[in-house]
Amino acid sequence: MGTFSSTPTPAAQDLTADTVGRATNQPAGGQPRTQQPPANQPAAPGRGRDWLALGLLMFPVLLVAVDNTALTFALPAISRSLEPSGVQLLWIVDAYPLVLAGLLVAMGSFGDRIGRRRLLLIGSTGFAAVSAATAFAPSAEWLIAGRAALGLFGAMLMPSTLSLIRNIFPDPNRRRLAVAIWAAGFSGGAALGPIFGGWLVEQYWWGAILLVAVPIMLPILAFGPVFIPESRDPRPGTTDVASIVLSLLTMVPVVYGIKSLATEGFGVAPAAVIGFGLLMGYVFVRRQKRLRSPLLDVGLFGNRIFSTAITANVLALFSFNGFILFLAQHLQLLDGQKPTESGIAMIPALIATVAAGLLVVPLVRKVRPGFVVAGGLSLSATGYFVVAFGDHSGGPALLLGALLILALGVGAAETISNDLILGAVPPEKSGAAAAISETGYEIGSLLGTAILGSILTASYQRNLVLPEGIGAGGPGGAHGISQARETLTGAVELAHSLPAPLAEALTSAARVAFDSGVHVTASIALGLMAGAAVLVAVVLRGVPKAR
Repeated sequence: MGTFSSTPTPAAQDLTADTVGRATNQPAGGQPRTQQPPANQPAAPGRGRDWLALGLLMFPVLLVAVDNTALTFALPAISRSLEPSGVQLLWIVDAYPLVLAGLLVAMGSFGDRIGRRRLLLIGSTGFAAVSAATAFAPSAEWLIAGRAALGLFGAMLMPSTLSLIRNIFPDPNRRRLAVAIWAAGFSGGAALGPIFGGWLVEQYWWGAILLVAVPIMLPILAFGPVFIPESRDPRPGTTDVASIVLSLLTMVPVVYGIKSLATEGFGVAPAAVIGFGLLMGYVFVRRQKRLRSPLLDVGLFGNRIFSTAITANVLALFSFNGFILFLAQHLQLLDGQKPTESGIAMIPALIATVAAGLLVVPLVRKVRPGFVVAGGLSLSATGYFVVAFGDHSGGPALLLGALLILALGVGAAETISNDLILGAVPPEKSGAAAAISETGYEIGSLLGTAILGSILTASYQRNLVLPEGIGAGGPGGAHGISQARETLTGAVELAHSLPAPLAEALTSAARVAFDSGVHVTASIALGLMAGAAVLVAVVLRGVPKAR
């Protein structure tokens, strides 16, 4: 993974996705390398077979994306079934992307070494088995542990799919379309997750969301060895276990500390945990620079096209998953929609995400890629502007309209940023680049849930004012009152057990407290998206149009 200099040449900084790959596919000495397929990588025999292989790769892509968001709409049902605390509820959502993000780089590098198709099949088998076991979790702790195990096997899936696409489609134009389909599948799956999850929860129970992974994985396990060509790095280095441990010691403490600060306020312990994680991150980077075969080629980030595209990925998913988190609760708990109804309400956003990802493929031949990505981030900012300054009390129309705008932006930004990332590396290093790209996806998803979700929870808890008549020794009991103070779900559940006047007063108070948190989180996300759009437009302004 050490073929890149940490200081990119000016020429490499001003190339499109298809020309970046050609320019950077050279050894460290700077002499051009003859374009040849990596060793041990059989060429696909025909274009039809290529697209069939892509179709099979979409099964794990859709499953991992759906798994990222499907449980979001099942949180009320999980809360009623397992009675998790507010922190446990966030960990049920976060455990999966946290482990996924912590191991993606390691698994991407591992796939380069042992074979990307082999790793994909191992991950598919493990993901299906763990999903079946976690579907019947009897406690919140069991569910959190199962979600963490799913993160382990999910980390084997996503880098493998994107890196295999890089090797199956060496032609830049065909690759760009394949990446657009991949990104549309990932984004569409994230939007489909609540729809699919809502229907399963309503028709069966929340565990069905996890159990469905078993039949979805069957096609890739049955036909993947036949139609998907194997590929690997012909000159792999050794696996550095210490680097894997350091990557986990970086991610877990930082995210845990952020969650603690957001929910409990500033304290010495959360600050110390974050400081420890950042220190481990520093040690990790230093170690990668010294290793002959690093787990992560930190020199890649010296290429401003690569690093800026990664940033765009992180922030696009940050905004999308943070939005889905509070929208799911708002539609079901405050607007009274059933899980299926709230899922169906999001279908326009699903269509918009997929359509935007496909439509920008020909657009980059007329508009510079940097401006396309910046435009997508600007749409995300616009969606959050509508939420931050709009009135949510008139029903779900405003929030769903904002989601539609946000989905258009995410779909457009993801496709082009991923193509820029893949085009910046030679084929034999595509697993590492794909892993970094996927890490950006998962970090964005994780931070969107952890940061915005934690701020939303903290704002709700600070602003909730219980109506007179509800208190210690009053209706609902101490446990019900404690749950109401902690989460919106707890307040709605308590309201169901109260007389009508008190129930209406509590629901109204919970709505005011929750919406105040939504305004705060939307304002924060608006500032981040607007800043990211400006950054991308400035840094990538010199990238020419695609040919």
